[in-house]
Amino acid sequence: MLLHPKKKTVGVRIPDHVVTQALLAELGEPLLSSTLLLPGEEEPMTQGWEIKDLLDHVLDGVVDSGDCGTEPTTVIDFSGGEAEIVRHGAGDTSRFE
Repeated sequence: MLLHPKKKTVGVRIPDHVVTQALLAELGEPLLSSTLLLPGEEEPMTQGWEIKDLLDHVLDGVVDSGDCGTEPTTVIDFSGGEAEIVRHGAGDTSRFE
């Protein structure tokens, strides 16, 4: 689990990507991941080959599953008991509105 000095909550992502869904089905358990935003950069790295070229010496592996899009995810906060949409992005939020 990642700990953040100012946050006491956990974020859960529910991906709609065939490769991620297959990997999760095979593992049979949650997978911890993070956006790869390097220090000093404005945008996260998204190209598998680029990540491998730059960081292969510190990674066990890179899964390049093609374009995953760059639209930010929708963030829904359930910590107060009721669903609160914090950020609209990818994903249908109509059932929470």
